[in-house]
Amino acid sequence: MVAATDLRGRPGRDADIVAHGSRLDESSYVELTLRRDDHWQKTGASTGVVTTLAVAHPIFHHDGVFDASIAVRNLYLQVSDLGVKGLSLWAGSRMYRGDDIYLLDWWPLDNLNTLGGGVGYAIDERTSAAIQAGLSRPQGLFFGQIVERPRPFNQVGAASVEVLARQKFIGSARAAHVVPLPGGAGLKGVAYGELHTLARGQRQAEPSVPDVYQRLPADSGYVLGAEIGAYTGERDTHVNLFFRYAGGLAAHGEFATPVQLAADGTTSGAREIVVALGGNWERGAFGVMVAGYLRSFRDASPDLDLHDVDEGIAMVRPHVFLGDLGGLAVEASYQAQQRGVLSTPGAPPGSLEAPEGPHAASLVRFGVSPFVTPAGRGDLSRPVVRLIWALTLRDAGARGLYPEDDVFGLRETEHFFGLGAEWWFNTPS
Repeated sequence: MVAATDLRGRPGRDADIVAHGSRLDESSYVELTLRRDDHWQKTGASTGVVTTLAVAHPIFHHDGVFDASIAVRNLYLQVSDLGVKGLSLWAGSRMYRGDDIYLLDWWPLDNLNTLGGGVGYAIDERTSAAIQAGLSRPQGLFFGQIVERPRPFNQVGAASVEVLARQKFIGSARAAHVVPLPGGAGLKGVAYGELHTLARGQRQAEPSVPDVYQRLPADSGYVLGAEIGAYTGERDTHVNLFFRYAGGLAAHGEFATPVQLAADGTTSGAREIVVALGGNWERGAFGVMVAGYLRSFRDASPDLDLHDVDEGIAMVRPHVFLGDLGGLAVEASYQAQQRGVLSTPGAPPGSLEAPEGPHAASLVRFGVSPFVTPAGRGDLSRPVVRLIWALTLRDAGARGLYPEDDVFGLRETEHFFGLGAEWWFNTPS
């Protein structure tokens, strides 16, 4: 939770230009988890029912609107040691993900929001494997279309008919192995893959012409990725390196609607490449967290356009602990982004002038955050109460990413000053 200002009378606002930026200026977001665990003596199995509700900003105390933006993040049943020790089964709706990069608030390898089920098997504490399958029906004309049609038996009025309703299938497989080292340290390796498929369908081509349909071909995509990590076993010191390649339909993620398609009407040729790094090191009264990634996305269209993006961020956050109750954190980061051709041949008269080549943008950010944590020293010790001041310096390219009259497009410098609290309780979900 955070209350923040830009020191100019406006609310504090996220100033990142990359998809996964610093969490210094993130807005309020809370997840509330209710979990029921049981052990069944008759079968030797254990079950867990997990429910997680998320509440996002704005909240009532900020805008005075007695309403909330709420989403179900978890609602599933998991059965462990199902007939065989180490065998697990789950079904329902859940956040299905692996290791994150804390500074970026991001799971770069495996991060699915899925409605379905899965099976896992842990051979021992070091080796495990899991598979998952789920269905979704994202919004957008690529997946669904509702039109008006006459009601049957000559009834008065019209009825809404879903002429297109394409469900997307996503299946995944993950294998992990840990190599223990002396002193509680270890090496970790993860192999990961996904399969995305979408059935063919048809939709009404013109809103006013009900008898003309457009055929949509079946589509598919895949993800291949890996993670290599190392940890000392002391004070959350670790480093993780991630690689992820997504092709075709999978390059657009779970819910995004593809904008530019190939000549055959599919996402064939689209791809996303991600290389990411995250880590933490602590010793004595000092600690330092690092994070960064490079990402390259190309849609299925052979020509470069606004949606073709190359971007990256490099970030470091040192900590100095003043005893066990608090300390001071400072952060520095650099973000850069390049987008494809912005101008369109034959643009309508009166359109704003746009560059004909790639558009480059970058910013630099500095932050200072004194904090108090009753849990004791540690970069990841929670709960924590902190003051946050962040200064963002934008170049002309970064300002050009915003619409006309947006203050972010007018200002070279941006302040974020706030008071925030962060907590978690390591509840398994």
